[in-house]
Amino acid sequence: MQMARIEDYAVIGNRKTMALVRRDASIDWLCLPRFDSDACFAALLGDQSHGFWQIAPAAEVTNSERHYRDGTLVLDTVFECAQGKVMVSDCMHAANHDRVDLLRVVTGLEGKVPMQLRLCLRFGYGRVIPWVSRTGDGRLQAVAGPDRVVLATPVGLRGEDLNTVADFSVAADEIVPFAMTWVPSWEGLPEPLDAMVLVEHETRVNEGWSGRCRKAGPWTEAVKRSLVTLKALTHRDTGGIVAAATTSLPEQLGGSRNWDYRYCWLRDATLTLLALIAGGYIDEAASWRKWLLRAVAGDPANLRIMYSLAGERRLSEYELPWLPGYESSAPVRVGNAASSQLQLDVYGEVMDALHQGRRHGLSELESGWSLQRTMVEHLESIWQQPDDGIWEIRGPRRHFTHSKVMVWVAFDRMIQSVEEFGLEGPVEHWRELRQQVHEDVCKRGFDNNRGSFVQYYGADGVLDASLLQIPLTGFLPVADERVRGTIDAIEKRLVSHGFVRRYDTACGVDGLTGDEGAFLACSFWLVDCMTMQGRLDEARAMFERLLTLRNDVGLLSEEYDVKAERQVGNFPQAFSHIALVNSAYNLSEALWPDTHKRAGGHRHQ
Repeated sequence: MQMARIEDYAVIGNRKTMALVRRDASIDWLCLPRFDSDACFAALLGDQSHGFWQIAPAAEVTNSERHYRDGTLVLDTVFECAQGKVMVSDCMHAANHDRVDLLRVVTGLEGKVPMQLRLCLRFGYGRVIPWVSRTGDGRLQAVAGPDRVVLATPVGLRGEDLNTVADFSVAADEIVPFAMTWVPSWEGLPEPLDAMVLVEHETRVNEGWSGRCRKAGPWTEAVKRSLVTLKALTHRDTGGIVAAATTSLPEQLGGSRNWDYRYCWLRDATLTLLALIAGGYIDEAASWRKWLLRAVAGDPANLRIMYSLAGERRLSEYELPWLPGYESSAPVRVGNAASSQLQLDVYGEVMDALHQGRRHGLSELESGWSLQRTMVEHLESIWQQPDDGIWEIRGPRRHFTHSKVMVWVAFDRMIQSVEEFGLEGPVEHWRELRQQVHEDVCKRGFDNNRGSFVQYYGADGVLDASLLQIPLTGFLPVADERVRGTIDAIEKRLVSHGFVRRYDTACGVDGLTGDEGAFLACSFWLVDCMTMQGRLDEARAMFERLLTLRNDVGLLSEEYDVKAERQVGNFPQAFSHIALVNSAYNLSEALWPDTHKRAGGHRHQ
């Protein structure tokens, strides 16, 4: 099997997990029952022997195209061949109970097309072969340890080389359904489903949700697709939003910068909240805020930078040596050792997110303010320590400038909360701390010789795209000459082929070898800075160029390899889509202020 590009995948999901579907209708990645569970289809990080499920024409395909039904995660892939035309529709059913339903419906459009099904279930990330048998009602079931998968279809299935295969044909107007259901192996058989009915049901439900999306000028459809993706990455029970549906998709093809992103980062807190509010999805924003408060509750000294879906804190990292990795990008990792790092910026993210929630009308939560006060009391005692920084540098701790800026944000938002909402707290003391942090950053994080802020205190001209957050958070106004100098330096030294890199990996700050692609969220931050500077033509041109990096169904990964001209990093990446949404609203409101009412926007406003 030839390895597909990352952008060759679309996704389907049920807000508990997500599957990646190739252009040829092969499902190459699926974790059951949660985003962070073991994969039963892991061909994405290996080959077909590690698990996949394909339903496609057995004849030579002369043309194919695919699309999502508008505003949904229902994927239609149309194949043309000499014998006719056929469509494979894929989606997942968002059941409320403890089961996962993957639905595939084949519809004949023209002629009579020979079809082939190939199913290779391999639990445990491609390592565990299940025991396959027939149920009393004729369905196929596969069991291994805690997992039971049941497949229902009118098509005759047979075993072949420890796989399940089938040959059938579909004539015009004929419909052939397939319903694959996961349940815990110790439970009874799941009730059968009508795949055709549920695909139409999911279409209607999705259309109703996305139809509420607030307009964003000519970029409304791009925003809608991004918000649908964010919703799909949101766990329906807990409200936690995973950073991506995958692990170990490389930041450099063939390299070792391969991390597990199936967790929830505090780093994304404020921008996620603003994107949901800007799009008009207040209930979803409130659910995310509730998850945030539950996750960070407890001793602030034990605050983590990321959590699992229900707020679990133990994300021990280990490797899967039997998987060769995407395009031989090894190792394949599960868990994330960065979860135990110290990142001072997350305190600012939490304080800002809760403040923005109040500002945009989310009801006050009983424990919110007392928890915030406890957290900033702890922050006061540790803010002068070096940390690991926003990018989870696996090198020595440093005094990262962005981290200190976000410390300032934490104290600033506490002060604003007192001033705007009458909350109680030692506001004069916080003002003194805010001023102390501000002076520290401006003195130690600014390079007078180069006229720009630097990545960490004492760095010799080393830049970091996170410095673009200085004006976006309100730390300094965008017109300040130090900010102008920093934006100019980043444009000159971190922009490659029109897109922004996080930092210069050649400087060795992260202790890793190899390069990485342009970081898409940072590129959207530059759009935001240009917008604030009034450089609207440049901002619009860069934003629209970024939109061209999306794949044919509107999805983005974490980064873009400008040399190979392809997406890299985990997929689909929430941070990229969050940044797209916020930039679209910021830019459209700047260009057409009379036709937009601000609902989110820059975080400091």
